[in-house]
Amino acid sequence: MILATAAEGPFQKNGYVLGCERTHAAVYIDPGDEVEQLLGFIAERRLQVSHILLTHAHVDHVSGVAEARRRLQAPIYLHLADQALYDNAAWHGAVFGIQIEQPPPVDRYYDQLGAITFGDYQVAVHHTPGHAPGGVCLAVTKMGDAGAPALFAGDNLFAGSIGRTDLPGGDYDVLMKAITDVLFAFPDESIVYSGHGPETTIGRERRSNPFVLEHLANKRPGA
Repeated sequence: MILATAAEGPFQKNGYVLGCERTHAAVYIDPGDEVEQLLGFIAERRLQVSHILLTHAHVDHVSGVAEARRRLQAPIYLHLADQALYDNAAWHGAVFGIQIEQPPPVDRYYDQLGAITFGDYQVAVHHTPGHAPGGVCLAVTKMGDAGAPALFAGDNLFAGSIGRTDLPGGDYDVLMKAITDVLFAFPDESIVYSGHGPETTIGRERRSNPFVLEHLANKRPGA
């Protein structure tokens, strides 16, 4: 799979472009402040982006959506539970002292769909609320390949950390349930591409993530 990532200030949020090496069909995940860099990669590799996929609608994950939509003419996908966050993206940017262009209307909602495909690859959408009400994990596999999926987990799970839950719509218990019940159901070798910071694996986070280990310890009877 063709994979490019970039992050720009002020939020240093990771944007991802995934492409099929055979067909050059592609998706763009979470267009943000890095949008010009990844649009340049798309043009250089002559990729045909068919979907703009959002893991959630916090401002750092949607600040480049308007430009990506204008240049790529690809439909925008979001979970319906994040519609209110999406509708107020420009206002949330102003709260942080940042001017962004309000993203255009959502074209399709994940909860109305089955798997999304681009070339030889498919994307399964898993609802993972807690950091945001409509947070999702995008599990990408090559069709016919039984290997572990690549997980684009937004801001739910990071290398050695978890997403914050003090923003509107956040809920710590809901997030921990999404991590332990949904994300940890994937194989240990699944690579996790997070919204911020380096990649990790499910196995590494299952064994050593201090927030997860503390949460599980506190749930044990008699702990």
